[in-house]
Amino acid sequence: MSPTTLVVMGVSGAGKTTIAELLADRLGWPMAEADALHPQSNIDKMSAGTPLTDADRLPWLGIIRDWISERAATGASGVVSCSALKRSYRDLLREAEGRVRFVHLDGSQELISGRLHLRTGHFMPPTLLASQFADLEPLGTDEDGVTVDLRRTPDEIVDDALAALGLTHPA
Repeated sequence: MSPTTLVVMGVSGAGKTTIAELLADRLGWPMAEADALHPQSNIDKMSAGTPLTDADRLPWLGIIRDWISERAATGASGVVSCSALKRSYRDLLREAEGRVRFVHLDGSQELISGRLHLRTGHFMPPTLLASQFADLEPLGTDEDGVTVDLRRTPDEIVDDALAALGLTHPA
């Protein structure tokens, strides 16, 4: 099997980190938290309540793409949590070496807003959620990935994703 990276995508507050960690654990693959790869200028902007522009996101997406390629070059698969809201962002990530597959965590704005208001210690304020939903372009039928329903438990979401991706056993 060629190196594969699962990109756990969705708006802020969808549970990307939780699901990515569970997927990485089940598969025995390394995991990266894309929020930790943001340049400080992006963190400062979001912390101030200002949505990022495409120009802000492009260098960050390049860092994530390179993380994927570095692992693939050594034959390693991985999991990364990354909003990947627009198809153009996913296209950039697909430029990485190896196979890049997406797990879109899909839920209503009301459900995710409720989660965001309970979250503490994150630089992304709940006030930016509407801008995230405005930017969100769901996976196209021609994109390599699956969409999973956030109304299920984290373990059920991971089970659903792995089954839909055909990754029921560690590779």
